[in-house]
Amino acid sequence: MKRISITFAGQEIEFVDREVAIRQIRQFAEEGTYPVYVIYGPEGCGKTAFLQQAKVILEEEFGYRVIYVNPLAEETEKVLQFTSSIEDIVREVFSLFPEPYSRIVDVAINVASRVLRKLGEVKLAVLMDDIFQAVGLDKAERYVKILLNLIEWPPRRYEKIVVLVTSSEGITKSRVGRHSWADLFTIWNMSREGFRELYEKLPGKKPDFESTWKLTGGNPRYLERLYRVKWNVDYIVNSIIQRSGITRTFVQRWKKHLEEAINDPDYLWYGPEEVEELAKELIEKNLIVFNIPPRKQYLWIDTPPPEKDLEIGVGKHVAWQTPLHREAIRRMLDLV
Repeated sequence: MKRISITFAGQEIEFVDREVAIRQIRQFAEEGTYPVYVIYGPEGCGKTAFLQQAKVILEEEFGYRVIYVNPLAEETEKVLQFTSSIEDIVREVFSLFPEPYSRIVDVAINVASRVLRKLGEVKLAVLMDDIFQAVGLDKAERYVKILLNLIEWPPRRYEKIVVLVTSSEGITKSRVGRHSWADLFTIWNMSREGFRELYEKLPGKKPDFESTWKLTGGNPRYLERLYRVKWNVDYIVNSIIQRSGITRTFVQRWKKHLEEAINDPDYLWYGPEEVEELAKELIEKNLIVFNIPPRKQYLWIDTPPPEKDLEIGVGKHVAWQTPLHREAIRRMLDLV
């Protein structure tokens, strides 16, 4: 199997770990997906790399026509990727939209529909990476239903179809999950062994592995960010505080409950009734992952995290996005 190359810390490296996820992609390819599969996971846990690897497997091993869209990609050529054999259809659809990149999710769905209509009994994969921010969180349900219609009411019969949508926006989870339009899965940060393999690829002097694991909890994006700022933890923590809007007012209002939650995130699950509002705010600020499913493999993409690992802020039902996010709260608590 061809493993993709990804740019990590300024160098090209091979996609590492995720052996279970690769087997799951092959299963999806063989069986198709029904309904839409929506995959949630911590910000920076590797969802984009997973979808990119899925694209290669689906195209090269199973002969799928693949449409991949990532509205948040920094480079234009990475926003929409597709199998070369459908390039004419993509060009045709682009000509119909005055500003196609501003509505790239609609463009991708339009392309998928035309591929089915024009090419007949094909194998088609639609891979959508973090689209909810682009279409608006309030429209997440609508777009999942549109994708389900593609599966259930195609313009023409197909051989197989795979539809995967990823998101780190936990605020949409309950909205999407209340319908039968999607099955929800969770993908986590890297396993300890896989993360060590990635850590070893970083050149130069670096903190010891144990310290790095305890800072990141296996999150590859925050490993890369720490490397790029020369392991300046203060810089990363302060950026989380600013980006997430962790204000003194917020921390003062919830001080007692936050002190409990940094020691055990499951306090937000089992705690008194008033912590429900706090949990909602932490979800909106993208600081925690809430309502983590049981560690049953059929509910997960790749290997589930341990049921509880308080050292890195993982509880049975709730976890901090990374230990760095927990540290951001801890430092603000020290100031009030």
